[in-house]
Amino acid sequence: MTGKNQTHDPLNVDEALVSSEAFLLKNKNVLLGAVIAVVVIVCGFLGYRHFISAPNELKASEALFKGEQYFGSDEYETALNGDKQGFDGFIKIADEFSGTKAGNLANAYAGICYAQLGKYEEASKYLNQFSADDQLVSPAILGTLGNCYAHMGQLDKAAATLLKAADRANSTSLSPVYLIQAGQILEKQGKNTEAVEAYKQVKNKYANSYQAMDIDKYIERASK
Repeated sequence: MTGKNQTHDPLNVDEALVSSEAFLLKNKNVLLGAVIAVVVIVCGFLGYRHFISAPNELKASEALFKGEQYFGSDEYETALNGDKQGFDGFIKIADEFSGTKAGNLANAYAGICYAQLGKYEEASKYLNQFSADDQLVSPAILGTLGNCYAHMGQLDKAAATLLKAADRANSTSLSPVYLIQAGQILEKQGKNTEAVEAYKQVKNKYANSYQAMDIDKYIERASK
């Protein structure tokens, strides 16, 4: 499976939130780019290393491969719904191969496709159907789900899901991003004490992360 390069715009900690939606739209590459990269890489490993053990999984993984090509080319509608050349689309794969690892991954892909298309309710439906307990794909999907909730105006669920994603990832690469996202949403809600707690996790637990370099600005802003 081949992933695509993503350009990440750094978070601007000097600008106050106008709204959670504005924040999410402004930082779209940060919110979804890393998630997609992680899912593409890890799902590829899981898909082609483990699926070949069963004929049904093999058939499903072959179907996924075509979808991943569309996914990698940003052809999200086709990836979701299929083409006229035999590819059925992630939605149908998720349904037809429900209960298989490939069907599970199809849910993740479908959810991300919908998120990229701005269809957050549909995205949340499929992301919620994805199941994993690893420290890469699972938190990445939770992070995407949290941002979908934020776009839908469900800020309590958004913050809680992002905090859960940070805890499950427990890594310097993903956790600080989710903690900062959660903190900014909490600030938008006027829950500054909880926001400071999230930011302080970045400062104390992930001190070696890129985000920790500017985290004092977040803490200072939320402490006012």
